[in-house]
Amino acid sequence: MPGQPYQKGAGALRSDARHNRERILAAAREAYAARGIDVPLTAIARRAGVGVATLYRRFPTRAALVAEAFAEQLTVCAGVLDDALADPDPWRGFCAVVEKVCVMQAVDRGFTAAFLAQFPDGGTEYEQVRGRAEDGLVELVRRAKADGRLRADFAVSDLTLVLLANAGVAAEPQEVAVAASRRLAAYLLQSFRAQGALPLPPPAPLGLRNVHAGSR
Repeated sequence: MPGQPYQKGAGALRSDARHNRERILAAAREAYAARGIDVPLTAIARRAGVGVATLYRRFPTRAALVAEAFAEQLTVCAGVLDDALADPDPWRGFCAVVEKVCVMQAVDRGFTAAFLAQFPDGGTEYEQVRGRAEDGLVELVRRAKADGRLRADFAVSDLTLVLLANAGVAAEPQEVAVAASRRLAAYLLQSFRAQGALPLPPPAPLGLRNVHAGSR
C-alpha cells in the first residue's frame, strides 16, 4: 500500500541468507589458506562483509565453519586413502598417498591445518576422519613392508616428517609449490625403498598433530 515501507518477501530473504552463507564460506577458505584455521571469526565476518551475529547464526562454532568450508577437500582426502587401501599393489597405494597428500598440502595450506587441527568437543567429522586416516596409514605401511618394497625401519611417524618438510615448499606461490612438492615427494619415495636401504637413526616421536603445530 502507498506510504508503507517495502518489505522483502520470503524468497528474497532466503536469497540474502544464501548469499551471506556463500560469502562467509569464501572468506573463510581465503583466510584459512593464508593464515590457518586460527583466524578469529570476527576477522572472517569482516572479510565477508557481514556482521558477527550473522556469521554465528550460520555457523555457531569454529568447528562447524571449518567443516563446511573444507567439506569437499575432506571428501577428496578420504577418497585418496580409500583408493590406496583398495589398490592390490601396496607400494603403489603407499606412493599415491604420499604424492597426492603432498600436492594437496601445497595447493591449500588451510586445508592441511583444518584436517590436522584438534577441536575441543572431539566429536567433529574431522576428528573421525583423522582417526580413520591414522589407522589407514598404519595399514598401508604394514602392507608395503610385507610386500618387501618399503624399507623395514620405516615408521608411520616418518609420514609426519614428509608433511613437515613439504610445509616449507607450500609457502611458495602455488605453481612453484606444486612442482617443488612433487619433486620432494619423488626424492623421499626413492629413499623409502627397501632395496639398497642403509640404517637410519631412530624415528622421531611425531604424530599428525605435529604438522599443524609446526606449520604455525
